[in-house]
Amino acid sequence: MNKRIDIAGLEGARAIVLHPEHDRLPVLLRQLRAIGLEVEVAWPQLPTSAITADFILYDTDVGHDEQFPWPAGQPPMPMIALVGSEAPGRIEWASRTGADALLVKPLAASGVFASLLMARQSFERRKALLAEVDALRDRLSARQTIVQAVTLLAKKTGSEETAYDDLRQLAMAWKMTMEDAAVQIVKHKEATGENRGIS
Repeated sequence: MNKRIDIAGLEGARAIVLHPEHDRLPVLLRQLRAIGLEVEVAWPQLPTSAITADFILYDTDVGHDEQFPWPAGQPPMPMIALVGSEAPGRIEWASRTGADALLVKPLAASGVFASLLMARQSFERRKALLAEVDALRDRLSARQTIVQAVTLLAKKTGSEETAYDDLRQLAMAWKMTMEDAAVQIVKHKEATGENRGIS
């Protein structure tokens, strides 16, 4: 028997198909298994093991928010919507739940491989963008804290330029970043209600 070549890194991946019983469902399951995935079928609720799945394929015709134990649009794995009804409300719901790819019914073997790859790439891209947004928020928050700390120090020195230098010197003396030093200064102010005693 010829050994299957896992060109897409899908061999052994786990997929959960959240779909009611249907005469076309076995076609999809056979194709997923032929690609190399371990497949579990569930309905109407996801099993607790779903949190460690590599893919979720879910029915959009009768699906609903309560089926997913994570916040809407924040799935921890790639999601593939199985779309029968093209009603705008159902498509909007699929998008809101975090669909990374679509498979249009009737369920068939064709398109499954492509949707798995598309879903994984879309998911990874979305994760990278969210991480970038979080990093930017952290940087913005750190800058705001530095401004706050400089303002507090300037009340003692009378000069923001001198206060900025003081913050840099404090950070070096405390062996921490300026951002962390700024956090300490602001916390000290909040705890004491005054800006004395910072040294």
